[in-house]
Amino acid sequence: MHKILIIDDDEMIRFAFCELMKTEGFQALEAADGKQGMDVFRNTPPDAVVLDLMMKGMDGLETMKELHNIDPSVPVIIATGYGNISTAVKAIKLGAYDFITKPLDLNGLMLTLRRAVEKLELEREVKRLHKDVDKPYELFLGRSPAIKEVISQIQKDVRTNFSLIIQGETGTGKSYIANVIHGLSKRFGGKFVTIDMGAIPESLIESELFGHEKGAFTGADSRKAGLFQIANGGTVLIDELQNMSPNVQSKLLRVIEEKKVTPLGSLWPASIDVRIIAATNTDIAQAVAEKSFRQDLFFRLGEIIIKLPALRERDEDIPILATMFFRQACEELDKNIQEISDGGLELLRRFPWPGNIRQLKNAMRRAVLFCSGSVIKEDSIKRLLEDQGRPADEIHNLSLKDAERRAIKRAMELANGNKTKASSLLQIDYTTLLRKIKTLNIN
Repeated sequence: MHKILIIDDDEMIRFAFCELMKTEGFQALEAADGKQGMDVFRNTPPDAVVLDLMMKGMDGLETMKELHNIDPSVPVIIATGYGNISTAVKAIKLGAYDFITKPLDLNGLMLTLRRAVEKLELEREVKRLHKDVDKPYELFLGRSPAIKEVISQIQKDVRTNFSLIIQGETGTGKSYIANVIHGLSKRFGGKFVTIDMGAIPESLIESELFGHEKGAFTGADSRKAGLFQIANGGTVLIDELQNMSPNVQSKLLRVIEEKKVTPLGSLWPASIDVRIIAATNTDIAQAVAEKSFRQDLFFRLGEIIIKLPALRERDEDIPILATMFFRQACEELDKNIQEISDGGLELLRRFPWPGNIRQLKNAMRRAVLFCSGSVIKEDSIKRLLEDQGRPADEIHNLSLKDAERRAIKRAMELANGNKTKASSLLQIDYTTLLRKIKTLNIN
């Protein structure tokens, strides 16, 4: 269970935050001021911090600086009132992951937290990979023919600076593979910045990507560096590439060709040195044929194309991945469970996994969390899979569409019809959920 540290001098806000964290499956830690927060941070290292900007004694910026001195990898999310947004932007420049405004948008907060935690997990995985770089790739990816082809591409790609597109269904590990490529490349010392095209409003996308000058538009109270500038010397992952508008496609093409970005309101371009990796759950070549994506941009981004197979297409890898996630969960949750039974592994192998690797990883964390013995038995796996939305004894007879339909309906029931919460339960983005609801004719 991921731990979230709330540092705020308002007792009622801490209480509300902690209750929200618990209902969303996080373990909540709290501190009433910066000094107390540092003590908790040292003694019970969290996976993310929500930090009030304006506090008595040490303010948010001072506290964040001290937290980064202890462990700079833990994402810090600044909570601020509307009148302090310029200071919050300053906090971003000093290393904050993001900022949220009060009064709080709870759905927005949870989305930010989940992305922050996912980013931390990816960074930790990359560090483990660097530490164990001589170990076979199959230990963390699998050994099926389909994934061996991907491994062969990765081994070549880490030695180049080519732009590449990673294609695959939601949950197949596109962000993970992108982070692996960055982590094993010569750019490992630089930043790995993710740009989620499905999460940034169209009105803000240019400012987020390319930055802006003070006064460039209403509300631009200070200069802001864009994500491409922040990633200078490192790697940019453009996630959900299919959601990029024609206007942004045109501007991105210019950035790639000129290796420069021009912030909004500026007359002077800034040079950048980044490697671009794009990820998408659609066939971009088909989008080019349908004229919804620029052909010239496709050629620029797709110098290398990696196609990730769905988990159901390489079921022999499921026991390997399940065991890896099981061991990681045991370490994370500090549980001494010896193994998953052979019968349990076989049930996992036969399951269709419409949410792919992401869903499998989440399932193994749940299995470890609720296991009270030394072995995760077949009956426990059956109950786990039934919770995923289908009877275990019918797993092998289900089509992918039927499996997806049942999973989405179950998630919508658990979320009481709240699509944002349902997308979080399914570990897919909101836009993908809406599209699947429409294509699968779910009422």
